[in-house]
Amino acid sequence: MADPNRYNKMFPVSWEQLHRDCRALAWRLVEQGPWKGIYAITRGGLVPAAIIARELEIRLIDTICVSSYDWQSQGQSSILKSVENDGEGWLLIDDLVDTGRTAKLARDMVPKAHFATVYAKPEGRPTVETYITEVSQDTWILFPWDAGHQFVQPIVQNVE
Repeated sequence: MADPNRYNKMFPVSWEQLHRDCRALAWRLVEQGPWKGIYAITRGGLVPAAIIARELEIRLIDTICVSSYDWQSQGQSSILKSVENDGEGWLLIDDLVDTGRTAKLARDMVPKAHFATVYAKPEGRPTVETYITEVSQDTWILFPWDAGHQFVQPIVQNVE
């Protein structure tokens, strides 16, 4: 299991920001199509895949099911569901590429798919062709489906 202390920063993403970033990703992908369909890496890639499918008018969506995260720790990746072709003409969508471990598993399953993520960290960035926002390796991205509303201390108080 990965060291949960490796995350020194938190980057909360709202539903509105995620939607804007997914639309920006769709803008980058539209010129590279047309696409046969989308493979969403579950579970994080499901929401971005839905938004991108809407923006690119793609109706064929399948999943590649991989399990690797538990809150702030990344454990052993395991394939829960694969697909049957090499991915040619398909988009492979995930919310984030972190270390690249999950990305490499998915990439091996569909080596000819175009891999796109909304967010990318330096270690995993070489595994994707298209992404929108890069964040530092020591940042935990807090997605809206994992968050609730609560008081947050000012940054300066967290540094001291």
